[in-house]
Amino acid sequence: MKKDDIVRERETAIHLFQSGYTTQEIARKSKRSSAWVRKWKSRFLAHGWAGLRGESQAPKQHGRKLSPATKRAILRTRSELEAEAAHGKGLKYIGSRAVRTRLKRKRLKVVPSRSTIERVLREAGMTRAYEKEVRRPQIHYPHLRPQEPHQLIQVDIVPRFLTGGKRMPCFNAIDVVSRYPTGLAFAQRRSEDAARFLIHVWQTIGIPSYTQVDNEGCFSGGATHPYVLGWVVRTALQVGTELVFSPVYNPASNGFIERFHQDYDRHVWEDTYLKDQTQVNQQAADFFCDYRES
Repeated sequence: MKKDDIVRERETAIHLFQSGYTTQEIARKSKRSSAWVRKWKSRFLAHGWAGLRGESQAPKQHGRKLSPATKRAILRTRSELEAEAAHGKGLKYIGSRAVRTRLKRKRLKVVPSRSTIERVLREAGMTRAYEKEVRRPQIHYPHLRPQEPHQLIQVDIVPRFLTGGKRMPCFNAIDVVSRYPTGLAFAQRRSEDAARFLIHVWQTIGIPSYTQVDNEGCFSGGATHPYVLGWVVRTALQVGTELVFSPVYNPASNGFIERFHQDYDRHVWEDTYLKDQTQVNQQAADFFCDYRES
């Protein structure tokens, strides 16, 4: 049977399908198996009439293949950043974001995405392999199950990097039930910064029954002075919220704020170049407003 005849046979089966015939009825009329009918129905629903030709629907060539000149620019920029970091003159952070920022400054005609930059660096052996995560024994911790707003607010810090490489600790918080968020970026993550942020949270969202925080020293007070209540603990006792610390190596216990960080990153930091703390807080304020109304 010629290819055109084969395609017409498939098209006839689809005509029957769209006329309301069942798979079994089409199979009998076409003198084919039910599996054959289901296969071409599936192809038609996924790719339309072109799918009945049985050819691959994958593109034959990539529309934006990376040029050798762009690859060389990526590798040279990474090399420059590494040298500057080694001499203490430039960035401490030399990842894909820093490379992309430098390429934009060089006015590269087409600036590749961060994922493309990471792929080029990986292929050239200029990235360090990820260390294999140590498997720890699984421990099942009890966790709170709030049903109403103001019962539980989760708080966490997500570190990000400004244009130029400076590290910026971003404190975020969210009410687990109402999903009402807030956040502030600080220059450091000291105990006084954590306490100031929690006061901001309680003034913005309200004082909940429980405030769940990460186990970092800025929240717990650290281990430098044993038997001394840290700044955050004392502040929580004063306002009347019960402080809950997330277990070590158990990010799932703080899952709502961890998930919120993904939206925060996408709308505040992705493809955005922020130069200082003020810009970060301005960009985040717009996002928080949109998130609350969404």
